[in-house]
Amino acid sequence: MTKTRARKLATPVFSLLRVLPFALLVPAAHAQNTAPDALVKSITQEVVTVLRQDKDIQAGNPKKVADLIETKILPHFNFTRMTRIAMARNWRLASPEQQKELTTEFQTLLVRTYSTALSNFRDQQVDYKPLRWRPGDTDVTVKTEVKQPGSSQPVGIDYEMEKSPEGWKVYDVKVGGVSLVTTYRETFASEVRAKGVDGLIKSLAEKNRQSAQSKSGKT
Repeated sequence: MTKTRARKLATPVFSLLRVLPFALLVPAAHAQNTAPDALVKSITQEVVTVLRQDKDIQAGNPKKVADLIETKILPHFNFTRMTRIAMARNWRLASPEQQKELTTEFQTLLVRTYSTALSNFRDQQVDYKPLRWRPGDTDVTVKTEVKQPGSSQPVGIDYEMEKSPEGWKVYDVKVGGVSLVTTYRETFASEVRAKGVDGLIKSLAEKNRQSAQSKSGKT
């Protein structure tokens, strides 16, 4: 994969995720019975405390960041739906096995980018907007605003969430109205047109491999 293609796969989400202030840090059993806005607020407060106190995470310690994400964040995202949204109609072109591989690689790409966001967290302030929903709703938007240090202009971050048997899960994040997931749609479509679904899988795998080598200091 060329460096240009690698940058195209990495840049959209990085520009959005670098302002995200929280990870979904809550036991699954608790999440099942928690309203979506209360879940986001409690998680945010808990994780912000961790980020402000953990110097290793602030310094970008890859193992500690990875452990935090793997154990505390992944259970609360629906990566299959996220990948399906990013693929759009091309999702139907993929076999069940290809869909599984795409989801795995896309998840890895998002997680690695999220690692950078956590390492870059400093003193952002989070405000929560009133949630418009009814108890029977299964799809909601939790709206927040993040105030960056030294900036008077807050950044709106909306969490698109769905109710599942395991509790509320995030399937998209919008930063300033821009969807985290659909940011990849054009790039994915271009890859599929040029090289097919297998070509996209290989491109994602190569990007993830390069990222892993970079973080581990390998050449």
